[in-house]
Amino acid sequence: MAAQSAKSVAPPGFKSHNHKHCIERAVTHAKQSCQANGLQFTAIRQRVLEILLTQHKAMGAYDILDQLKEDGFNSQPPVAYRALDFLVQHGFAHKIERLNAFIACHSPENDHTPTFFICRLCSSVVETQPELTRGALGKTAKDVGFLIEQTVVEVEGVCPNCR
Repeated sequence: MAAQSAKSVAPPGFKSHNHKHCIERAVTHAKQSCQANGLQFTAIRQRVLEILLTQHKAMGAYDILDQLKEDGFNSQPPVAYRALDFLVQHGFAHKIERLNAFIACHSPENDHTPTFFICRLCSSVVETQPELTRGALGKTAKDVGFLIEQTVVEVEGVCPNCR
């Protein structure tokens, strides 16, 4: 019964859904955000974001580079790394430190501190947005007089689909 109820409340990344909608929404937001902030959203940056959005798995830079090469873009590593750095810097993607890989941001329109749930069996990654500064971590930081500016929380386990 517990497994069944966990499946019914699983985050969208562990459920089947319309990736086309994810891609269109995120790319539109990135274009509008770049335009509003005077940033260039180049064809290579857009394509890297689209590649990240095609699945809910973290991807290494060389996996992205292979896809770029198939798409006819320059296949030199700096091309992928520069695009990824731009996407991460401006909140359109995140780096998953544990995997040394990247994933598109699930909610780029919101300023947030994500927590990543990483399935150790299928490598699916789901981004959630708990309010860390108000929970136990925030209380502990406050107790020692520490101001949290950035956190990276990565949780490894088994997703509902692999259980």
